[in-house]
Amino acid sequence: MHTLLSILFMTVVGAVIGGLTNYIAIKMLFRPYNPIYLGSWRLPFTPGLIPRRRDELAIQLGKTVVNYLLTPEMFRKKLFTESNKRIVEQWLNDKIKENVFTEEKTINEWVQQIGVTNLPQTIEGKIDNIVVNQVAHLKNVLSTNSIEALLPESWQEKATTKIPDISRYILQKGEDYFESEEGYQTIKRLIDDFLDSKGTLGGMIQMFLGDSTSLVGRFQKEINKFLNAPGTMVLLTNLLTSEWKKIKVQSVTQLVGELDFTSTTARIQTYVKEELQLENRLDKPLVYYWRDGADWIAQNVVPQLVEKAFVMAEDKLEDAINRLNLQEIVKEQVDTFPVQVLEDLVLGISKREFKMITVLGYVLGGVIGVIQGIIVTIF
Repeated sequence: MHTLLSILFMTVVGAVIGGLTNYIAIKMLFRPYNPIYLGSWRLPFTPGLIPRRRDELAIQLGKTVVNYLLTPEMFRKKLFTESNKRIVEQWLNDKIKENVFTEEKTINEWVQQIGVTNLPQTIEGKIDNIVVNQVAHLKNVLSTNSIEALLPESWQEKATTKIPDISRYILQKGEDYFESEEGYQTIKRLIDDFLDSKGTLGGMIQMFLGDSTSLVGRFQKEINKFLNAPGTMVLLTNLLTSEWKKIKVQSVTQLVGELDFTSTTARIQTYVKEELQLENRLDKPLVYYWRDGADWIAQNVVPQLVEKAFVMAEDKLEDAINRLNLQEIVKEQVDTFPVQVLEDLVLGISKREFKMITVLGYVLGGVIGVIQGIIVTIF
């Protein structure tokens, strides 16, 4: 009986020692949180292992997160997926329909929302300045450049080739005119005026020839002969060609004189403003001018925009992660954790395992106590 009690006693003592030892060892991972001093002497094993090695733990945890958890490849797999692209496209399309192509907000209200006021007046002022500058530039060009310099080469060549046709047209119209009643009367009036201007000699010719009507027919024939003569065609063509060459080397101002650009500028400004009607046009929503704008953008702009954005983001992903310096962020965050938070974190994950270690300490201590009791009893 004494032997059994000895073995039982040693078993209990061994179990208690084994269990308490493991329990204290686990607690010493975290406790105490701060070093304990007796005078100037710091007690061994204070603070606990994790509080004492928290800097190393933070560094190692940061490396683990960067190397195995938050890696560029993980971000690529999770972020740059086709489903995410569709989600972003749908979100953009919805926002465009709700905020851009809406009947509830005019273009002018959109502009005012971004801080721009009096846009129609501002644009009209810009237009006035543009018109003034362009008219001034035109005036300078017309006064300093020859017509030859202003007209394209093809236009000049075409004008030159049209001179014979112009000569032919003038001669034909001249012939038609002098054969008409109006031309007849013109010739008669010219003859009468000529004879009247000669005084007595003219009177004598009229007495001799009679009424000028008899001369009109002769003059018509002679004029027609002159107009139909080949030399007349050559003469007129050469004359027009010579005049065209003279015109080409002159500027527009030299040719027609000074032009009234002041009133022209004002008229152009007024015309542009009346045609634009900016106040009325900006007082309508964008959808008024572009009914299928949202659908067109959804088909032709958003997919390409999202695709390009994803490609650019993926290309810059690794550089962005490096710039974030996640390892340092994790280290800094762990350094700021209270030790109790770290303890709760570890125990929250391994609480059951730590209990089993404590229980195992009791079991091993009891077994060792049994063995010791048996050895003591035998010897």
